[in-house]
Amino acid sequence: MKKTSVPRLLREYQQLRRRLATTGFITQGSVFRRRPTQQGSRYVWTRKVRAKTVTVALSKKQYSWLRQAAANQRKLDRLIGRMQKLSRRILFEIVPGVQRRKRLSNKVLGLN
Repeated sequence: MKKTSVPRLLREYQQLRRRLATTGFITQGSVFRRRPTQQGSRYVWTRKVRAKTVTVALSKKQYSWLRQAAANQRKLDRLIGRMQKLSRRILFEIVPGVQRRKRLSNKVLGLN
């Protein structure tokens, strides 16, 4: 693990926390618009429930709203992943641990 200044890591983590607070509505699944030649409702939301795919027909307004919520969910997933990595880096930088013969690698810490 490359040495990085802890204050810089803490600042980056605080920025991510602020971005987290501004996240709008979220939902899991996929939202899409079918081509006119396809059967079924024009606007659709699909998601997994207990390992089965559930499909829901949507109005145009519901489609627009859920499409943004699904995009927000993907952003949130990336944001949380980055926060987890930063948390581990900060932890191993500032909290005393056991003495090691060699430094922990990024792979071991899940920082790749």
